[in-house]
Amino acid sequence: MDRDGSLRGKRPVRGSFPRLLFGLTTTAAMMLGMAGAGAATAVADTASSGDTVIDTVAVGRAPSSVAFSPDGFRAYVTHYADESVSVIDAVSDTVIDTITVGSRPSSVAVSPDGSRAYVTNVSDNSVSVIDTDSDTVIDTITLGKSPSQVAFSPDGSRAYVTSAAGKTVSVIDTPSHVMFDTVSVGDSPQAVAFSPDGSRAYVTSADRSVVVIDTASNTVTGTVPIGSPPKGVAVSPDGSRAYVAAQNGSVVVIDTVSDTVIDTITVGKRPIWVGVSPDGFRAYVTNASDNSVSVIDTASDTVIDTVSVGQNPTAAAITPDGSRAYVVNNQDGSMSVIELAIGQPGGEQPGGEQPGGGCTGSACFGFGS
Repeated sequence: MDRDGSLRGKRPVRGSFPRLLFGLTTTAAMMLGMAGAGAATAVADTASSGDTVIDTVAVGRAPSSVAFSPDGFRAYVTHYADESVSVIDAVSDTVIDTITVGSRPSSVAVSPDGSRAYVTNVSDNSVSVIDTDSDTVIDTITLGKSPSQVAFSPDGSRAYVTSAAGKTVSVIDTPSHVMFDTVSVGDSPQAVAFSPDGSRAYVTSADRSVVVIDTASNTVTGTVPIGSPPKGVAVSPDGSRAYVAAQNGSVVVIDTVSDTVIDTITVGKRPIWVGVSPDGFRAYVTNASDNSVSVIDTASDTVIDTVSVGQNPTAAAITPDGSRAYVVNNQDGSMSVIELAIGQPGGEQPGGEQPGGGCTGSACFGFGS
């Protein structure tokens, strides 16, 4: 049941359970069909064989980012040209509400407890605070110049907002909705993502680097050169890797222990957003100039699939159960719904950890959450 006791929490959960039910039904049918025909020698793999667009949703002009609620029942889409946020029912893939926010909303993030959504308004130099029970704006936080992207810390106590024109990251105390600190970073900071334990934040900077922030002191502790202007950044669920979308058509892989680049993966043209699946087996990249999404196997750091979507895909979000991705297509006002193939582990996670955890960094919040 939802926080307010409504039927929202009673919607059927899709993803893992439907896949399991389908698998059990299919296997049972196969076994019944084989009865009397000899012992079965193999069990069919009912997992999806590929990543497939199963729906396209009209969401309004210039969608710029998208984020799911923690329960996966709602998604929030910002519209850069309309000063609004669309609320999507993620069961029916339909728009159920529209919320007016500030001027040029560029990104959205939902708090870990699901009670709030923060929206950055570039032209207003502000963040709109949305109460997700009532889908209304309950506060507006004034920030530095051109707030671009927002991300919540894993415990929800802080929100970090990049200010592209101010060359800073603003730190917001979320219980009070007050900005209490700023961190000077590189030129035109773009995206921000937290490590799973919340001890570090990774910020992409137009000066071809990723800035590492210690969140306890809100100070810069390192800078990782990547050789190309970066956009989105995401951290693996085990915290061992950071994936960065670079404008030279690649994804740069950073070892977060040594803060060094350990691999570069060629993807499509003008990659913008990058996210990692909740199990850590896959990374997904939106290629704005290719109208596609690249699917990366994180064990081998290779592209294993490419999915065609709408025009100019600028951001995406992955459902908490990892079953689907919502991709917002900026130029045609649509959102592509991708049914994701079930990740199959080829061994341990990069860094020696078993996969686990949930969406981190821009995996949930757009190209720079």
